[in-house]
Amino acid sequence: MADDLPAFYTEFQLPETALAVAAYRFAEQTEPAFVFHHSVRSFVYARVLAERRGLVPTADYDEELLFLGCILHDLGLTEQGNGDQRFEVDGADVAATFLREHTVDERRIDIVWDAIALHAVDGIAARKRPEIALTQAGTGADVIGRDREVLPADLVERVHAVFPRADLGYALTDAIVAQAIGKASKAGPLSFPGQLLRRHLPVGAMPDWHDLLADNGWGDRPAAARTEGVAATPEQLGRLFMRNLAARDLDGLVSLYEPEATFVPAPGVVVSGTAAIRDSLRGYIERGARINLELRKVHTVGDLATMSSVATATGVGPNGDVLTTTTTEVLRRQPDGRWLYVVDDPFFGA
Repeated sequence: MADDLPAFYTEFQLPETALAVAAYRFAEQTEPAFVFHHSVRSFVYARVLAERRGLVPTADYDEELLFLGCILHDLGLTEQGNGDQRFEVDGADVAATFLREHTVDERRIDIVWDAIALHAVDGIAARKRPEIALTQAGTGADVIGRDREVLPADLVERVHAVFPRADLGYALTDAIVAQAIGKASKAGPLSFPGQLLRRHLPVGAMPDWHDLLADNGWGDRPAAARTEGVAATPEQLGRLFMRNLAARDLDGLVSLYEPEATFVPAPGVVVSGTAAIRDSLRGYIERGARINLELRKVHTVGDLATMSSVATATGVGPNGDVLTTTTTEVLRRQPDGRWLYVVDDPFFGA
């Protein structure tokens, strides 16, 4: 071991091979402190999680490869690693270049490359060889707390004393987004970086899966567009409400609302949730209520819409008087393409 390494290198039993020490120094010099500290913690946690899974160094996994995967896994968030690909892939490429400069065998480089490129991809890394799976396990424990309950509390305390968190989760998010805002190729709409970037753009600015399907050119239609009794557009929802109410179809009426939706069945009365909405709509049917909706305006942004109509209602109030009001509704498109009420206030203008 090099004489100038800090005492904690021995305290946390970090690998002491010449390559591991070189990678440690490269990451320390190249990465922002919060990223470097995260990388070290990820290895310490990955090794604990390996032990909890019954995996033994040398016998079941290569500790040096695991260390390389962890210590180099976020090189894509450095200035040197800020290329044109998503940050995990850029980082894997930078790590591979570093390892080639140290004459590492290509088969070992491939393992480290996969560990870095897949560390943010659920469902795949865990099925790969232990060094790859454990890199994701260690990074996931440190970022989102996955399996953190099995980490010894005294170890976590000592690690944080030497490698402070610095609000890691949000700091990483900000770094990923800062890169992606400048280069669209770094954040495809279905990628992990794309999901982070989406929250920092105007609603609808980045297409989601359903938008991509709608623009595929093949004319595919969602189930809602092929099914009777569901609203494939916001405008259809009001028509379905009138039709189901006239038909005294309670189940059909309730099906037009999200489970946690809010409904205003009468002026000054607000209910939420399926059971309360069902009770209110049952009262409409029992009183022979009728509502006519004349659409005024619809605004749609992505999966959300606001809608307003002129409503003429009878049988909804305690006296059965005719009411003419201006409605306000908030609608949301569901994964199957249908639109449902989130907020339905027929008496917003009353």
